[in-house]
Amino acid sequence: MSTAHVIGDTGILTGRSLRHILRSPDTIITTAVTPIALMLLFVYVLGGAINTGSDESYINYMLPGILLITIASGVAYTSYRLFLDLQGGIFERFQSMPIARSSVLWGHVLTSLVANLVSVAIVVGVALIMGFRTGASVGGWLAVTGILVLFTLALTWLAVVAGLSAKTVDGASAFSYPLIFLPFISSAFVPTDSMPAPVAWFAENQPVTSIVDTMRALFAQQPVGGDIWIALAWLVGILVGGYIWAVAIYRRKFS
Repeated sequence: MSTAHVIGDTGILTGRSLRHILRSPDTIITTAVTPIALMLLFVYVLGGAINTGSDESYINYMLPGILLITIASGVAYTSYRLFLDLQGGIFERFQSMPIARSSVLWGHVLTSLVANLVSVAIVVGVALIMGFRTGASVGGWLAVTGILVLFTLALTWLAVVAGLSAKTVDGASAFSYPLIFLPFISSAFVPTDSMPAPVAWFAENQPVTSIVDTMRALFAQQPVGGDIWIALAWLVGILVGGYIWAVAIYRRKFS
């Protein structure tokens, strides 16, 4: 099957999934509500009691972590929609049609990417209203966007695994809960050196901390150091692993 055929099929199926979201925009709004509520809580209620060890405003400090929570919340809808498609028998119908097999999964993945970037844009807009400021250059913003795209794709392929493997609707979306919780045990909200030693060790060696620290440095126009390479290694590793796992499950189900 030609590359043009695969791209065409993927475009059609992505359009189908995006139309579902346009018919229920509450999906994006719901995804953005939780991180916005967290920003309001931490900035206006808890922020004054948190010492970040720097002179920057707390909204500047916490925004990278909030953006990751936004995406972790949003990818749950991918596994949910995928599970509904499986239960509705649509996948079996696709199998009988002359379309590229991979386009079925990529349609859901690209829809997740578009929907989550819209949610991220909404959260950034609210953060700007709340006082977020950055002198980041266009290159810095592009680097942050690239990291968020990789993060979304990596988590979305894990969502595909959950959607293909789940036995119930609740099970399809429950996988995202640990992902949403991870930023709270990282440098997203407080410096890791303020944590007890075992917790600090975990926080410093899990993927969210390096990703958050890289984004924070890019926003602040500071050197990113080795954090960016650690972050990219985590993101690419999770992305490739999630993709291989998802494709293996899909082939096993529909071979």
